[in-house]
Amino acid sequence: MNEVQQLYEMLRKVQEPKGYYFSKDKDRVFELLEALLLNKKRYGYMCCPCRLSCGVRQKDNDINCPCVYRTPDVEEYGSCYCNLYVSEEWNEDKIPHLYVPERRPPEKVV
Repeated sequence: MNEVQQLYEMLRKVQEPKGYYFSKDKDRVFELLEALLLNKKRYGYMCCPCRLSCGVRQKDNDINCPCVYRTPDVEEYGSCYCNLYVSEEWNEDKIPHLYVPERRPPEKVV
């Protein structure tokens, strides 16, 4: 099992009991997980690959995966901003797959 697969299994076991599932688009999920691991090597922490990191952990705390925006995104849209984490209903196509707008305040964006 490679590093991406290990991360997938570890996160799945931790997040699914909390009601957060990986998207059924496994190719996309594995791309995002690879990017998280790249960010971990680059910055020392796994910040969201769909957002720009400033490289300072304290300033990026809101976008460390899972980011603080995941819960409200999944509650409102069924998916987080990057579509890594989704609700069961989203994966089962019981709710529409709408665009998830950026919740991160502009002053935090690099």
